[in-house]
Amino acid sequence: MSNWTVQWLGHSGFRIETGGAVILIDPWLRGNPSFDEARFDEAVSGATHLLLSHAHGDHSSSAQEIVEKTDATLVAIYDLTQLLGVDGAVGMNKGGTVALTDAVSATMVHAVHSSSIEIDGASRYGGGEAGFMIRSGAETLYFAGDTDVFADMAIFEELHKPKFGILPIGGHFTMDADRAAFAAKKFFNFETIIPCHYQTFPLLAQSADPFAAAVAPTRVMAPSVMEKIIL
Repeated sequence: MSNWTVQWLGHSGFRIETGGAVILIDPWLRGNPSFDEARFDEAVSGATHLLLSHAHGDHSSSAQEIVEKTDATLVAIYDLTQLLGVDGAVGMNKGGTVALTDAVSATMVHAVHSSSIEIDGASRYGGGEAGFMIRSGAETLYFAGDTDVFADMAIFEELHKPKFGILPIGGHFTMDADRAAFAAKKFFNFETIIPCHYQTFPLLAQSADPFAAAVAPTRVMAPSVMEKIIL
């Protein structure tokens, strides 16, 4: 059994400590209404890896600053690593697996969304949207990224058997609580689910309670921003 310490950084950002890795996923730490920028250094301290699911600014805009501050290794779809120009970045693509430590690996999987980044005032294609299967020891956590429900999730369950899931529930830009609950119940056998991509703006869902009710009896953990939870 692995030990997972998870902190929500607001919106879709997470800090995950497991198997000797300190992983930041989609950390939007400047200009995020949900995150107190005074806690920036605390959030990124000791980071070994930075994983980006796609190029949108509410997921990737803090990447360069974090890498400069921590020397964390950036892992993202190849096209995005080229656009960001971060030294030492690991560019990969869907279906690929990268070893983060001897005990931890990340496999990039499909998502259903869009991906672009603004450079010099112009929108550039960001290489496609993705999720990650993070394996630590014998356990796997599925970070879905920004996505709707899609049938390939059945294959993800068969291939990876994730014990834990991080799913967007906010609606409008991603699946909402009902669609995320449908995905969880239809395709997965999660022990625990952590919701994300909600509360940030009035346009998004403001509470995880409807999701928790819809996915019951599966355990839902909805931490406050920067609260540590143990999986």
